[in-house]
Amino acid sequence: MTHRLIVMGKQGAGKGTQCLRLTERYNIPHISTGDMLRSAVAAGTELGQRAKSVMDAGDLVPDDLMMSIVDERLRESDASEGFVLDGFPRTSAQAEWLDGALAPGGIDLAISIDVPDEIVVARMLARGREDDTEDAIRRRLDLYSEQTAPLLDHFAAAERLISIDGFGDEDTVEARLAEAIDTRLENPGGNP
Repeated sequence: MTHRLIVMGKQGAGKGTQCLRLTERYNIPHISTGDMLRSAVAAGTELGQRAKSVMDAGDLVPDDLMMSIVDERLRESDASEGFVLDGFPRTSAQAEWLDGALAPGGIDLAISIDVPDEIVVARMLARGREDDTEDAIRRRLDLYSEQTAPLLDHFAAAERLISIDGFGDEDTVEARLAEAIDTRLENPGGNP
C-alpha cells in the first residue's frame, strides 16, 4: 500500500520531526520544501538567491516556484511508492495543482498537527535558525492563518483530512499520528 501523505501545521508544530518518524515507519521519503529551499540558499543557487530575500522577510515563496520544485522532486523514483510532503501545499493554488499532478488518486491523507501559537513561537526561537526571528515567526503564523489554514477545508471537503494534537513528547505525538493514519487508510470511509 502506498502512503501519499501531507503533513501540515504551523511552523514549529513538530512537522519535521514527525515526518522523519513517518518516513521510517512507512519506508517512504520525506520531502521537505523548507529543507530544499534552505539547501539552495546555502549553496547560493539562483533558486536560493530568489528564495532568500522572501524567506528573510517571513513571506512565502511564490506558488510557481514551489510547484516546479515539488513537481521535479515527486518525479524521482523513490517517491513512486509514496512520500511525506512537509511544507507543501501552503496555498489553494498549490493544493489544486497537487490534486491535478497526482490524479487520478491524489493524496491519501492530509494530516494537521495542531499546536498553540505561543508554544510554536517558543519552540522556533529555541531552535535558533537564522530566519527564525520573532518578527518573521509571527509573520509566518499570520500567513499560515490567512493562506494555509483554509487548505484544511479543502482536504476536509475531500474527506482526506485528519487533525492530531501536537502537544506532548515526540513519541506520544508519533503514536497519535500512526494510529490515525493506520485507522484511516485501513478504513477509508471511517474517521480515526
